[in-house]
Amino acid sequence: MRNPSGLEAVILCGGLGTRLREETEYKPKPMVEIGGRPILWHIMKTYAAFGVRDFVLCLGYRGDRIRDYFLNYRHRQADLAVELSDSSVEVLGGGDVEDWRVVLADTGAETQTGGRIKRALRYVRGERFFATYGDGVADVDIGRLLAFHERAGRAATVTAVRPSSRYGEIVIDAGVVRTFQEKPQVNDGWINGGYFVFERRAFDHVSMDPRLTLESDVIPDIVGRGDLAAYPHEGFWQCMDTYREMVLLNDLWARGQAPWQPRQAEGDDRVRRLA
Repeated sequence: MRNPSGLEAVILCGGLGTRLREETEYKPKPMVEIGGRPILWHIMKTYAAFGVRDFVLCLGYRGDRIRDYFLNYRHRQADLAVELSDSSVEVLGGGDVEDWRVVLADTGAETQTGGRIKRALRYVRGERFFATYGDGVADVDIGRLLAFHERAGRAATVTAVRPSSRYGEIVIDAGVVRTFQEKPQVNDGWINGGYFVFERRAFDHVSMDPRLTLESDVIPDIVGRGDLAAYPHEGFWQCMDTYREMVLLNDLWARGQAPWQPRQAEGDDRVRRLA
């Protein structure tokens, strides 16, 4: 099995986030924060825990906010000395230093998900790469996902998840409530959880049309060729489509119960302060 560290992760960061307008009117959804950090950072940390350090971010709506975040990444947290005469900056201490290489790729303000990945491929150096959405977190084992993809031998693998119900579940027997579970995980039915592995050839027949979506145009074509495998993930997965889901994720982080938090981050002073 190839080590995940040899692959790049392409992250879709260009959507409008219309259902989270309270937060996304002035910033892209990947920049909405969980525990004081953009959800995009949390997603990248998940990959980094498995050795992935090369990222290609597909920018679109308000992509300048993502550019600014990474261009000033270290300076945002460090103690600085600014020489006003020539605007030079000296880092005195502190600040996060990640060993990441981040490509900030402008894939168009109106481009759809399939078109974004197709345009970003010019920055992907290998024949295989990860891809995911920039608005959801999970405790997916990236190493096992890659191993599954290699065994399946298909052009693409999608992580299939069972979403949580939006409503509490009550089991009633003879007029008496026997179980009451708040928003349980759905027991039947799988959905697209993102966290893809793609062979470059999966996009050989995809045009540069900005209207192409990954979900309605690209993936169905791969399915039609019998070339899409599904990696079942029974663990934690949560998208952040609504304000309520944003509050849920922030609450999990604040209580130190964020399942997506990489174990290796437990010794990280910054992560401890956020938690």
